[in-house]
Amino acid sequence: MTRSRRKLLTMVAESGLEKRLVAVLHAAGARGYTVSAAHGEGPRNQRAGDISGGNIRIESVLSEAVLDEILAKIATDYFPHYALSAWVTDVEVLRNDRY
Repeated sequence: MTRSRRKLLTMVAESGLEKRLVAVLHAAGARGYTVSAAHGEGPRNQRAGDISGGNIRIESVLSEAVLDEILAKIATDYFPHYALSAWVTDVEVLRNDRY
């Protein structure tokens, strides 16, 4: 079975950002994502005043080009203003046509 290399983007953010971050994924061309509830504590341990609720974890398997577009957007529009963490992991996928 053939495996293809892709990137897994994981973001942990305030739950109120879900629709906005999903819109960023769609605009960049992501073909899917998974959202789950998350909890924990980070170095800032603070929230933006206009966001309420808990945290979410958003994961998406992406091509490098789509990943770069998403990272540029969240770095400029979200990192300075919101409690958002993101990291990238190298992954190998089966059924490459899904990503």
